[in-house]
Amino acid sequence: MTDLICIGAVAGSFGVRGEVRLKSFCAVPEDIESYSPLKSEDGSQSFSVSLTRVTNNGFVAILGGIDTKEQADAIKGLRLFAPRDALPHLPDDEYYYTDLTGLEVFDTGGTRLGQVKSVENHGAGDLLEIHGPGLKDTVLLPFTQAAVPTVDLEQGRIIADPPDGLF
Repeated sequence: MTDLICIGAVAGSFGVRGEVRLKSFCAVPEDIESYSPLKSEDGSQSFSVSLTRVTNNGFVAILGGIDTKEQADAIKGLRLFAPRDALPHLPDDEYYYTDLTGLEVFDTGGTRLGQVKSVENHGAGDLLEIHGPGLKDTVLLPFTQAAVPTVDLEQGRIIADPPDGLF
């Protein structure tokens, strides 16, 4: 498990004074500000975060050290991370996306189906993107109790009961 969890991303600049459009991945989106300062993925940069207003699909924010439109443009796409110990402890049936990425996926009979490449959410619920040597394309497995009855982080595996014909 990683010590940093991605909780937001810079979607681009906003205006000419260095403000940025910020996407929050927090369960309560405005909580992103409370985890300030946020770090870059490699931990080399740190930014204080001050939300100034709500905008379509996120917030407008001031990031410490970003003072011009050019600086804001330069960090478009930057993912922002908070230390795991600063984030809430999750119930047993909830997971941070980063904890699921890389887990091996097996069916209920013990056959290896692949590995979790990423976790996606396009609005209708979480999907596990599974890839593996026996798969022509990646497979999107619904991350529901019915399709994924067991997640074992200690063993690094998921037991899946995928809908017929998915694999």
